[in-house]
Amino acid sequence: MATDSKEASCGFGSADLRLPDELRGPLLSHLQALRERYLQRGWAGRVGFGARPAVIVIDLAKYWLDPGQQIGSPLDEVVVATRRVLDAARAASVPIFFTSFAHDPAEPPSPHDQKLKFQFPANAVELFELDPRLERRPTEKLIRKRYASAFKDTNLHTMLTALGVDTLIVTGVSTSHCVYATCRDATDSFRVIVPREAVGERCELMHEVFLLDIDIDLADVTDVDDVVLQLARSSVD
Repeated sequence: MATDSKEASCGFGSADLRLPDELRGPLLSHLQALRERYLQRGWAGRVGFGARPAVIVIDLAKYWLDPGQQIGSPLDEVVVATRRVLDAARAASVPIFFTSFAHDPAEPPSPHDQKLKFQFPANAVELFELDPRLERRPTEKLIRKRYASAFKDTNLHTMLTALGVDTLIVTGVSTSHCVYATCRDATDSFRVIVPREAVGERCELMHEVFLLDIDIDLADVTDVDDVVLQLARSSVD
């Protein structure tokens, strides 16, 4: 792991939520050391790829990708890396799913709404349309969800099992929230793979900490190149 703070700087996320340069190198070194200690305790084993993968792309829509939005941030690198995964999945006829927020101004409020008070503009529905760079196809299911996990109150699990999927490749945003929650719900039923360059969020610290936690406890965090190679070897009838 790089120790030079500027070389290790996160290439995405909000500028005001990035780590101070003087903390970045020591923090990343500490997280790497923590991973080694967990390995010594038997954590962070590899689940590997199964025979029938699927890809899910979480919340890569304008509301999260536009820095001008309330919780948006520059995440172009994540979109580009996710597109690489999508291209490989499409070439191998691997099932692809997308999620976005099920915006509904008539939805009754919940206690959790006090944690983050959304400030939706009049054109809010348009903000939750997928980024056009993903080039979603009509045969690729779009799931509108109200909760962090792509599984909660949706039929994602039913669709995956109906397809015989045994491996779920999770991409998108945000690492500490919707990506994490989806991995948490998936891990008891599927092998979970997270391409490290294809997930991200607005806060550098939260991204690094939760990505480590995902790798230790929930999924194999691996390079996009490795995921693309595995998908190239896949063929779903």
